Amino acid sequence: MELPKEAKLKYGDNDLRMITPGTFVRCAVTGDVIELNDLMYWSVERQEPYRDAEAANQALHNRS
Repeated sequence: MELPKEAKLKYGDNDLRMITPGTFVRCAVTGDVIELNDLMYWSVERQEPYRDAEAANQALHNRS
């Protein structure tokens, strides 16, 4: 059985492109694991994923 591996993604406006295969990414704000099937929030400008809208909003306000 293969262990879960962190993916490397290129974040686009309406899509994602896998650079390095994997099953999850880590939230840029919380460090939480986000399964790729559950990934709904990211920043194209910053090229980073977020676990939810609250984390995305926090990133916007903390790094402006």
